[in-house]
Amino acid sequence: MAYIAFNTIDAALPLAPLADPVPASTAWDTRYADDARLGALEWSVIALASNDRLSSLREPGRLSVALRTVMKQNNPRLADERLEALRRMAVLAWHQSFQVAASELRAFFDAGFTHGQYETMMASIAAARAQERRRR
Repeated sequence: MAYIAFNTIDAALPLAPLADPVPASTAWDTRYADDARLGALEWSVIALASNDRLSSLREPGRLSVALRTVMKQNNPRLADERLEALRRMAVLAWHQSFQVAASELRAFFDAGFTHGQYETMMASIAAARAQERRRR
């Protein structure tokens, strides 16, 4: 059996960092808690997007606009660019789960949303889709 004399280890090489590398003020629960939150208006946009079709993401043609006028249907697009980016991402998430184009992700993040908000939304939609499948 071997014996190591721990009292002879070189003092110049510390065994542990002298200070905590991640201060308590930047821990996950305090730093990212507000980063992942969505407001009531944003959650309502996500809920309403569950009824939208993938075709609502395309630019409407003249015939589509004319039929919408005759049938007195509302345009599903939102006037606020930030909320429209959220709606587009939510529609894709409801229909295609995590298979989202990089350009849509870029537009979502450029609209001011964070990675935490994206993950919160995706987790919520995935849970709702799973619950819907269990009911069938």
